[in-house]
Amino acid sequence: MQASIEVRLSPAVQYLLRLGDTCLIHAQRLVEWCGHAPVLEEDIALSNMALDFLGQARGLLTHAAALEGLGHDEDQLAFLRDERDYRNLTLVELPRGDFAHTMLCNTMLSTWLKLLWARLVDSSDAELAGIAGKAVKEARYHQQHAGDWVVRLGRGTRESRRRCEQALGELWRYVPEMFESDAIDDAARLSGLGPRWSELHQPWLTEMGAILGEAGLALPPESAFRSTGKRGLHSEHMGFILAEMQHLQRAFPGGVW
Repeated sequence: MQASIEVRLSPAVQYLLRLGDTCLIHAQRLVEWCGHAPVLEEDIALSNMALDFLGQARGLLTHAAALEGLGHDEDQLAFLRDERDYRNLTLVELPRGDFAHTMLCNTMLSTWLKLLWARLVDSSDAELAGIAGKAVKEARYHQQHAGDWVVRLGRGTRESRRRCEQALGELWRYVPEMFESDAIDDAARLSGLGPRWSELHQPWLTEMGAILGEAGLALPPESAFRSTGKRGLHSEHMGFILAEMQHLQRAFPGGVW
């Protein structure tokens, strides 16, 4: 069995991993819908979006490895870290739930990513700015696609609305983590690498409020609960994701297609 790698978590590397790991784990959750979506077209759409997120993760992890300077590559960072070395938002590691849960999660995350990528286009890091330039276009599509489904489900049947309301209540408690700033954000803001995540909060609420309003759903109140995935302290679900995601690389070290 392949042992875990040691990662040098400088502020810049952590800033990139927070974004890259979020895209990576979300891709893993989305691809679980392959063969299970309610219609064939949506099955293909979710799989394609998972590939978009995986592509974003690859670019970010490759760049994080270069900044880290220990000779790691994107595959090692993706598959050979211990759980506490992952820096993704807790939101994306939650079980996929039903279709309403996934569409709401996609809407919330894609709205956040669209705002973040738009800011990162002007990053002082040319490589990160290049990744953002492509990713922001994908995020706009992801937001529109998922947001349209939220509206359809919210204004659909009594059952679809019930499921939307239930998913919204379950997911909203993980929102504060998306906008909490700390020393990592301060360092990124100071160097010009990227914005503090707290700067995205109000525009995100505005856009989410518009989508939920069109769906006939109200913005829930902010929860006192605080998740901590981006600091490496994950939910009980993260270990199961990694066990499945890392199995092949750890069981057959250095294996290639």
